[in-house]
Amino acid sequence: MIETDQLTRCYGNLTAVDALSIRVEPGQVLGLLGPNGAGKSTAMRMISGFLVPTSGTARVCGHDILREPLAAKRALGYLPEGAPGYGEMTVREFLHFIQHMRRLHSEADWQRFDQVVQQLQLEEVLDSCIDTLSKGLRRRAGLAQAILHDPPVLMLDEPTDGLDPNQKHAVRQLIDVMARNRTILISTHLLEEVHALCNRVVIIARGRLLADATPAELEQQSRYHGAVSFSAPGSGMAQEMLGRLPQVAAIEVDPLDGRTTVFPKPGQRILGPVQQLLREQGLEVSEIQLESGRLDEVFRQITTAVDGAAPAGPVP
Repeated sequence: MIETDQLTRCYGNLTAVDALSIRVEPGQVLGLLGPNGAGKSTAMRMISGFLVPTSGTARVCGHDILREPLAAKRALGYLPEGAPGYGEMTVREFLHFIQHMRRLHSEADWQRFDQVVQQLQLEEVLDSCIDTLSKGLRRRAGLAQAILHDPPVLMLDEPTDGLDPNQKHAVRQLIDVMARNRTILISTHLLEEVHALCNRVVIIARGRLLADATPAELEQQSRYHGAVSFSAPGSGMAQEMLGRLPQVAAIEVDPLDGRTTVFPKPGQRILGPVQQLLREQGLEVSEIQLESGRLDEVFRQITTAVDGAAPAGPVP
Protein backbone atom coordinates (compact mmCIF):
# COMPACT_ATOMS: atom_id res chain seq x y z
CA MET A 1 0.00 0.00 0.00
CA ILE A 2 2.99 2.29 0.69
CA GLU A 3 6.40 1.43 -0.66
CA THR A 4 9.56 3.50 -0.83
CA ASP A 5 12.53 2.50 -2.97
CA GLN A 6 15.87 4.09 -2.06
CA LEU A 7 14.00 7.34 -1.35
CA THR A 8 16.52 10.15 -0.91
CA ARG A 9 16.33 13.91 -0.39
CA CYS A 10 19.38 16.16 -0.22
CA TYR A 11 19.68 19.84 0.62
CA GLY A 12 23.13 20.80 -0.58
CA ASN A 13 25.56 18.74 1.47
CA LEU A 14 22.84 17.66 3.92
CA THR A 15 21.13 14.35 3.26
CA ALA A 16 17.80 14.61 5.06
CA VAL A 17 16.55 11.19 3.91
CA ASP A 18 19.14 8.62 2.91
CA ALA A 19 18.08 5.73 0.61
CA LEU A 20 14.98 4.88 2.65
CA SER A 21 13.28 1.63 1.60
CA ILE A 22 10.20 0.52 3.51
CA ARG A 23 7.02 -1.35 2.67
CA VAL A 24 3.72 -0.93 4.52
CA GLU A 25 1.30 -3.80 4.02
CA PRO A 26 -2.53 -3.59 3.97
CA GLY A 27 -4.01 -3.31 7.44
CA GLN A 28 -0.79 -2.26 9.12
CA VAL A 29 -0.35 0.77 11.34
CA LEU A 30 3.31 1.60 10.89
CA GLY A 31 4.99 4.01 13.27
CA LEU A 32 7.76 6.05 11.66
CA LEU A 33 9.73 6.77 14.79
CA GLY A 34 12.78 8.96 15.28
CA PRO A 35 14.18 11.94 17.15
CA ASN A 36 13.44 15.48 16.02
CA GLY A 37 15.24 16.17 12.75
CA ALA A 38 15.50 12.48 11.84
CA GLY A 39 13.89 12.98 8.40
CA LYS A 40 10.40 11.69 9.20
CA SER A 41 8.46 14.69 7.89
CA THR A 42 10.71 14.99 4.83
CA ALA A 43 10.02 11.35 3.94
CA MET A 44 6.27 11.86 4.30
CA ARG A 45 6.33 15.00 2.17
CA MET A 46 8.03 13.05 -0.61
CA ILE A 47 5.57 10.15 -0.39
CA SER A 48 2.67 12.61 -0.51
CA GLY A 49 4.08 14.43 -3.55
CA PHE A 50 4.84 17.75 -1.85
CA LEU A 51 8.59 17.27 -2.27
CA VAL A 52 10.39 15.78 -5.28
CA PRO A 53 12.98 13.15 -4.28
CA THR A 54 16.60 13.77 -5.15
CA SER A 55 16.68 10.11 -6.11
CA GLY A 56 14.60 6.99 -5.61
CA THR A 57 10.83 6.89 -5.63
CA ALA A 58 7.73 5.78 -3.73
CA ARG A 59 4.45 4.10 -4.59
CA VAL A 60 1.00 4.49 -3.05
CA CYS A 61 -1.38 1.62 -3.84
CA GLY A 62 0.92 0.73 -6.71
CA HIS A 63 0.95 4.27 -8.18
CA ASP A 64 4.42 5.74 -8.60
CA ILE A 65 4.58 9.25 -7.10
CA LEU A 66 6.68 10.49 -10.03
CA ARG A 67 4.91 8.80 -12.95
CA GLU A 68 1.33 8.81 -11.59
CA PRO A 69 1.20 11.64 -9.05
CA LEU A 70 -2.54 12.30 -9.24
CA ALA A 71 -3.50 8.64 -8.90
CA ALA A 72 -1.15 8.33 -5.90
CA LYS A 73 -2.70 11.40 -4.24
CA ARG A 74 -6.25 10.14 -4.81
CA ALA A 75 -5.40 7.03 -2.80
CA LEU A 76 -3.80 9.00 0.01
CA GLY A 77 -5.05 11.04 2.94
CA TYR A 78 -2.32 13.22 4.45
CA LEU A 79 -2.21 15.18 7.69
CA PRO A 80 0.95 17.31 7.59
CA GLU A 81 2.87 18.42 10.64
CA GLY A 82 1.13 21.43 12.17
CA ALA A 83 -2.10 20.81 10.20
CA PRO A 84 -1.81 23.92 8.01
CA GLY A 85 -5.07 25.40 6.76
CA TYR A 86 -6.57 28.65 5.53
CA GLY A 87 -7.03 30.70 8.66
CA GLU A 88 -9.59 33.10 7.19
CA MET A 89 -11.91 30.23 6.23
CA THR A 90 -14.42 28.67 8.58
CA VAL A 91 -14.08 24.95 9.19
CA ARG A 92 -17.12 24.38 6.96
CA GLU A 93 -15.65 26.50 4.14
CA PHE A 94 -12.30 24.74 4.45
CA LEU A 95 -13.80 21.25 4.23
CA HIS A 96 -16.10 22.31 1.36
CA PHE A 97 -13.00 23.62 -0.43
CA ILE A 98 -11.32 20.23 0.04
CA GLN A 99 -14.46 18.54 -1.30
CA HIS A 100 -14.40 20.80 -4.37
CA MET A 101 -10.69 20.19 -5.03
CA ARG A 102 -11.22 16.44 -4.78
CA ARG A 103 -14.48 16.62 -6.82
CA LEU A 104 -16.59 15.11 -4.07
CA HIS A 105 -20.08 16.22 -5.11
CA SER A 106 -22.28 13.11 -4.93
CA GLU A 107 -24.95 12.49 -2.30
CA ALA A 108 -22.68 9.84 -0.76
CA ASP A 109 -19.90 12.42 -0.53
CA TRP A 110 -22.15 14.80 1.41
CA GLN A 111 -23.12 11.96 3.73
CA ARG A 112 -19.42 11.30 4.21
CA PHE A 113 -18.96 15.01 5.10
CA ASP A 114 -21.54 14.72 7.89
CA GLN A 115 -19.99 11.48 9.11
CA VAL A 116 -16.48 12.95 9.32
CA VAL A 117 -17.67 16.08 11.11
CA GLN A 118 -19.45 13.92 13.66
CA GLN A 119 -16.52 11.53 14.11
CA LEU A 120 -14.16 14.40 14.88
CA GLN A 121 -16.69 16.32 16.98
CA LEU A 122 -16.48 19.47 14.86
CA GLU A 123 -20.21 20.31 14.81
CA GLU A 124 -19.93 23.23 17.22
CA VAL A 125 -17.05 24.93 15.38
CA LEU A 126 -18.13 24.43 11.75
CA ASP A 127 -18.80 28.14 11.36
CA SER A 128 -15.76 29.33 13.32
CA CYS A 129 -12.70 30.65 11.49
CA ILE A 130 -9.74 28.31 11.63
CA ASP A 131 -7.52 31.09 13.01
CA THR A 132 -9.75 31.33 16.09
CA LEU A 133 -9.56 27.64 16.96
CA SER A 134 -7.36 26.05 19.57
CA LYS A 135 -4.41 24.02 18.40
CA GLY A 136 -6.28 20.81 19.16
CA LEU A 137 -9.34 21.83 17.13
CA ARG A 138 -7.14 22.88 14.19
CA ARG A 139 -5.54 19.45 14.38
CA ARG A 140 -8.93 17.78 14.23
CA ALA A 141 -9.97 19.94 11.27
CA GLY A 142 -6.75 18.88 9.53
CA LEU A 143 -7.51 15.25 10.21
CA ALA A 144 -11.02 15.76 8.80
CA GLN A 145 -9.64 16.97 5.46
CA ALA A 146 -7.30 13.97 5.36
CA ILE A 147 -10.10 11.41 5.63
CA LEU A 148 -12.86 13.30 3.80
CA HIS A 149 -12.43 11.30 0.58
CA ASP A 150 -12.28 7.99 2.50
CA PRO A 151 -8.79 7.03 1.25
CA PRO A 152 -7.37 3.50 1.56
CA VAL A 153 -4.04 4.92 2.82
CA LEU A 154 -3.49 7.50 5.55
CA MET A 155 -0.29 9.34 6.48
CA LEU A 156 -0.44 11.25 9.74
CA ASP A 157 2.45 13.45 10.83
CA GLU A 158 2.34 13.84 14.64
CA PRO A 159 -1.46 13.31 14.71
CA THR A 160 -1.94 14.09 18.42
CA ASP A 161 0.49 16.99 18.64
CA GLY A 162 -1.02 19.74 20.78
CA LEU A 163 -3.99 17.72 21.99
CA ASP A 164 -4.95 17.37 25.63
CA PRO A 165 -5.19 13.84 27.11
CA ASN A 166 -8.92 13.53 26.38
CA GLN A 167 -8.48 14.69 22.78
CA LYS A 168 -5.52 12.33 22.32
CA HIS A 169 -7.65 9.44 23.51
CA ALA A 170 -10.47 10.36 21.12
CA VAL A 171 -8.14 10.70 18.11
CA ARG A 172 -6.40 7.42 18.94
CA GLN A 173 -9.74 5.66 19.15
CA LEU A 174 -10.66 7.06 15.73
CA ILE A 175 -7.34 5.96 14.23
CA ASP A 176 -7.83 2.50 15.73
CA VAL A 177 -11.25 2.24 14.07
CA MET A 178 -9.93 3.52 10.72
CA ALA A 179 -7.04 1.04 10.82
CA ARG A 180 -9.42 -1.89 10.46
CA ASN A 181 -9.78 -1.29 6.72
CA ARG A 182 -6.89 1.04 5.90
CA THR A 183 -3.13 1.19 5.83
CA ILE A 184 -1.81 3.93 8.12
CA LEU A 185 1.64 5.47 8.40
CA ILE A 186 2.15 7.58 11.52
CA SER A 187 5.19 9.77 12.04
CA THR A 188 5.95 10.48 15.67
CA HIS A 189 8.66 11.00 18.24
CA LEU A 190 6.28 10.02 21.07
CA LEU A 191 6.86 6.47 22.31
CA GLU A 192 3.42 6.43 23.93
CA GLU A 193 1.94 6.82 20.44
CA VAL A 194 3.69 3.66 19.32
CA HIS A 195 2.25 1.63 22.19
CA ALA A 196 -1.22 3.07 21.66
CA LEU A 197 -1.49 2.74 17.89
CA CYS A 198 1.19 0.82 16.01
CA ASN A 199 1.64 -2.86 15.19
CA ARG A 200 4.97 -2.24 13.45
CA VAL A 201 7.76 0.30 13.96
CA VAL A 202 10.44 1.73 11.70
CA ILE A 203 13.12 3.77 13.47
CA ILE A 204 15.12 6.32 11.52
CA ALA A 205 17.79 8.81 12.54
CA ARG A 206 19.89 11.13 10.41
CA GLY A 207 17.68 10.08 7.52
CA ARG A 208 18.70 6.43 7.69
CA LEU A 209 16.70 3.30 8.42
CA LEU A 210 17.99 1.79 11.67
CA ALA A 211 15.37 -0.75 12.71
CA ASP A 212 12.19 -2.37 11.39
CA ALA A 213 10.25 -4.59 13.81
CA THR A 214 7.11 -4.94 15.90
CA PRO A 215 7.00 -3.02 19.20
CA ALA A 216 7.22 -6.35 21.06
CA GLU A 217 10.32 -7.38 19.09
CA LEU A 218 12.00 -4.10 19.95
CA GLU A 219 11.08 -4.40 23.62
CA GLN A 220 12.70 -7.83 23.70
CA GLN A 221 16.02 -6.11 22.97
CA SER A 222 15.73 -4.10 26.18
CA ARG A 223 17.76 -5.23 29.16
CA TYR A 224 14.52 -4.88 31.14
CA HIS A 225 12.84 -7.65 29.10
CA GLY A 226 12.02 -10.44 31.55
CA ALA A 227 13.18 -8.42 34.57
CA VAL A 228 11.13 -8.40 37.76
CA SER A 229 10.55 -5.23 39.72
CA PHE A 230 8.89 -4.96 43.11
CA SER A 231 8.30 -2.66 46.06
CA ALA A 232 8.68 -4.01 49.59
CA PRO A 233 9.80 -2.28 52.81
CA GLY A 234 12.89 -3.70 54.47
CA SER A 235 13.98 -5.73 51.46
CA GLY A 236 17.74 -5.20 51.93
CA MET A 237 18.47 -8.74 53.07
CA ALA A 238 16.20 -10.18 50.37
CA GLN A 239 18.10 -8.19 47.74
CA GLU A 240 21.35 -9.77 48.83
CA MET A 241 19.81 -13.24 48.68
CA LEU A 242 18.20 -12.56 45.30
CA GLY A 243 21.64 -11.73 43.96
CA ARG A 244 22.75 -15.29 44.78
CA LEU A 245 20.05 -16.92 42.64
CA PRO A 246 21.73 -18.67 39.68
CA GLN A 247 19.22 -17.14 37.23
CA VAL A 248 19.92 -13.54 38.31
CA ALA A 249 22.42 -11.29 36.50
CA ALA A 250 22.06 -8.05 38.48
CA ILE A 251 19.93 -6.09 40.93
CA GLU A 252 19.24 -2.37 40.92
CA VAL A 253 17.44 -0.21 43.46
CA ASP A 254 15.81 3.07 42.42
CA PRO A 255 17.23 5.74 44.76
CA LEU A 256 14.04 7.81 44.52
CA ASP A 257 11.33 5.31 45.43
CA GLY A 258 13.33 2.30 46.63
CA ARG A 259 11.84 0.02 43.97
CA THR A 260 13.98 -3.05 43.31
CA THR A 261 14.56 -4.46 39.81
CA VAL A 262 16.00 -7.93 39.36
CA PHE A 263 17.58 -8.64 35.95
CA PRO A 264 17.75 -12.18 34.53
CA LYS A 265 20.68 -13.85 32.87
CA PRO A 266 20.13 -14.46 29.12
CA GLY A 267 17.38 -16.99 28.49
CA GLN A 268 16.39 -17.24 32.16
CA ARG A 269 12.91 -16.74 33.63
CA ILE A 270 13.07 -15.39 37.14
CA LEU A 271 9.54 -14.41 38.18
CA GLY A 272 8.87 -17.75 39.96
CA PRO A 273 12.18 -17.92 41.87
CA VAL A 274 11.92 -14.25 42.88
CA GLN A 275 8.37 -14.65 44.16
CA GLN A 276 9.32 -17.79 46.09
CA LEU A 277 12.27 -16.13 47.79
CA LEU A 278 10.21 -13.07 48.74
CA ARG A 279 7.56 -15.35 50.29
CA GLU A 280 10.21 -17.26 52.22
CA GLN A 281 11.52 -13.96 53.60
CA GLY A 282 8.02 -13.00 54.72
CA LEU A 283 8.18 -9.63 52.98
CA GLU A 284 5.00 -7.64 52.41
CA VAL A 285 5.30 -6.90 48.70
CA SER A 286 3.04 -4.01 47.70
CA GLU A 287 3.64 -4.44 43.98
CA ILE A 288 5.49 -6.88 41.72
CA GLN A 289 5.76 -6.68 37.94
CA LEU A 290 7.25 -8.77 35.15
CA GLU A 291 8.78 -6.28 32.71
CA SER A 292 8.08 -6.69 28.98
CA GLY A 293 10.93 -4.33 28.11
CA ARG A 294 11.32 -0.59 27.76
CA LEU A 295 10.99 0.87 24.30
CA ASP A 296 12.53 4.18 25.36
CA GLU A 297 15.76 2.44 26.32
CA VAL A 298 15.94 0.58 22.98
CA PHE A 299 15.11 3.80 21.11
CA ARG A 300 17.99 5.64 22.80
CA GLN A 301 20.34 2.74 22.16
CA ILE A 302 19.54 2.67 18.44
CA THR A 303 19.39 6.39 17.71
CA THR A 304 22.55 7.29 19.63
CA ALA A 305 24.69 4.56 18.04
CA VAL A 306 27.97 5.85 16.64
CA ASP A 307 27.37 7.43 13.22
CA GLY A 308 23.78 6.16 13.35
CA ALA A 309 25.09 2.90 11.93
CA ALA A 310 22.75 0.41 13.62
CA PRO A 311 21.50 -2.35 11.31
CA ALA A 312 18.03 -2.41 9.80
CA GLY A 313 15.66 -5.12 10.93
CA PRO A 314 15.04 -6.33 14.49
CA VAL A 315 17.84 -5.00 16.66
CA PRO A 316 20.39 -7.76 17.40
